[in-house]
Amino acid sequence: MFMHDFEYVPKKEWKPIRDELLEIIRRLQNEVRDSFTFQYHFVGSSSRNMITRDRNSNTGFDFDVNIEVNDPHEDYSAEEIRNILRKGLDKVTNPYGYPIFRYDYTEDSTRVLTIKVKDRANSRILHSCDFCIVYECSDKRQQYIRYNKKQNSYSWEYQQKGHMELPSKIEWIKKHRLWQQVRENYIDRKNINADDSKKSRSIFAETIHQICQQNGYYQ
Repeated sequence: MFMHDFEYVPKKEWKPIRDELLEIIRRLQNEVRDSFTFQYHFVGSSSRNMITRDRNSNTGFDFDVNIEVNDPHEDYSAEEIRNILRKGLDKVTNPYGYPIFRYDYTEDSTRVLTIKVKDRANSRILHSCDFCIVYECSDKRQQYIRYNKKQNSYSWEYQQKGHMELPSKIEWIKKHRLWQQVRENYIDRKNINADDSKKSRSIFAETIHQICQQNGYYQ
């Protein structure tokens, strides 16, 4: 059975990569400006100084970025928005077919667009970044562009309900000085996780729920 060995990545290692990604995002904003503008936010582990990597794995560490497109009149379909951003990323990271930022061409998956830096000689992913295209609804719910591979179609879908509840739970945990419990529990959960399809965001949400449950949030 494969054993995980997760650790927190030191800031001195991930910060230069984050700075590089900021430059890529700025160039992407300029690249797509004739179509639309967008705001962006680093989310997930990279926004909490909780970036991890598995020392027994070849997948390195990753970042998560939400992109919120300014399209108030809905001039562009979900597919058009996703394709404009995907092509823009490819042009920024691989101008003239030459990868100035060392990233591969953009991968288009169900929820996100992903760029990766690979160590091909050792068959390893050094680091990557997932871009999720989102829309903040007036009722505080969030939608994202989902790619249905079987139907080869794109659509706006609502995030799961748990997404809306996380911020208030996190605020409560920090108010009660329980964040160290979160960090310890999160690493433990990642190490015992046997479901390779489970994303870090799900493990983090489960961690937050457990810490809240153990410390009286629901009482």
